[in-house]
Amino acid sequence: MKLRVARHTTNLDAIRKFYQGILGLEIIGTFESHGSYSGLFLGLKDQSWHLEFTVSDKVPDHKPDEDDLLVFYTDTEAQYHKLVQRFAAEGIEPVNPKNSYWNENATTYQDPDGFRVVISYKKGR
Repeated sequence: MKLRVARHTTNLDAIRKFYQGILGLEIIGTFESHGSYSGLFLGLKDQSWHLEFTVSDKVPDHKPDEDDLLVFYTDTEAQYHKLVQRFAAEGIEPVNPKNSYWNENATTYQDPDGFRVVISYKKGR
């Protein structure tokens, strides 16, 4: 089984910079003009999951909630600290998570669409 998480956006360039440039995901595909939609797939090669972001002439009606999270677990604590430094270098400040668990085990950020992204170094996930 494979997983794709798909979301519509109004700013594909900002999403690409956030998820590829800062978080380090790879562009594993793009598409143009599927109907009125264009987009890209981001993930890590040889994994059974990826994110899809699309744009069109329709504006999304997102209502992100503090508990709507994408959680990424790093393989090492060094990798975690490197990601936190990348976010800081881009001027992206952490946000306080609603769930206190993430304060103790991770750092939470907000993507360009207002959705929360958690970077965790906790072992035993």
